[in-house]
Amino acid sequence: MMGTYSQLLVRLAGLSGASAVALAAYGAHGGKGDEHKALLFDTANRHHFYHTLALLGATRCRKPLIAGCLLSSGMLIFSGSIYYQAITGDSSVRNVTPVGGMLLIAGWLAMVI
Repeated sequence: MMGTYSQLLVRLAGLSGASAVALAAYGAHGGKGDEHKALLFDTANRHHFYHTLALLGATRCRKPLIAGCLLSSGMLIFSGSIYYQAITGDSSVRNVTPVGGMLLIAGWLAMVI
């Protein structure tokens, strides 16, 4: 039987996976032209998918809420800032991307505790 936090993370992972697929479709069909932007978008989407799967894995660790919060916030900041840059061309948010990356690393490490 899954705990309340694990059930919440499964639902969050479902929403994250659905949005990753929708964004992949947008990237494949709506973002033609600029190769650099396409590469950025692909990077954001790939990490979005990977960490959606990690979010599902977090449901199996001893502290799912900690791992899930770190992974979710890391995905939002890391992939979100790269998606934003790829879509708008505005690189002003680039400085927050490493913060998201550190949160993702912390999320993976939280699965160890």
